[in-house]
Amino acid sequence: MPRRRRPPRAGALGELPPLRLFTQIVLLQVIFYASAGFMILFTTLVAGKPFGLDLVLSWRSIRGDTTVGWMLGLVWMLNSFVSVIALLIIVSRSKLILDFALTIHFFHLLLTSVYTHSIPYNLLWWCLQVASATLMTTLGVWSCQRRELQPIKFGARIGGTADIEAGGEGDAHEDAEDYELVAMKDGEREPV
Repeated sequence: MPRRRRPPRAGALGELPPLRLFTQIVLLQVIFYASAGFMILFTTLVAGKPFGLDLVLSWRSIRGDTTVGWMLGLVWMLNSFVSVIALLIIVSRSKLILDFALTIHFFHLLLTSVYTHSIPYNLLWWCLQVASATLMTTLGVWSCQRRELQPIKFGARIGGTADIEAGGEGDAHEDAEDYELVAMKDGEREPV
């Protein structure tokens, strides 16, 4: 008798459809490059340097012996913070953040290699990519977990301050803090 296949868990087929994944990856790449391009354009205008596509797509621009190279490294790290916000809004699931952060950097490696016709061999560029991916993953997972752990609110508060202002009686305990850690009476002892 052939083994019976277990049915997929509820929602498993609808969670990650290919078109949705593709759309999310494209959106994240567009935001990644648009924010980086905007920040690089801004910093080059402030520094009085000419802006070019090499500053965005060439790994040769990130060097440790020039101020422009260090500035680009700082801008790419700042771009990681913007990408964390994009990950939080677009992906919004902590278990998928690592996949999307590494996918963004993998496509950046591919695009950079195609643009410069060589695989990057600059150690500073590789360290910057590892630091950026680590920052995006760590902050992305933290922010998504924080969002996932927020209390769920079901509808409006009944008997809250709006009822008091409208002439209702209101509720004595309308905030969650009123239910936390009540002070003990003088004669009570904690069980040991």
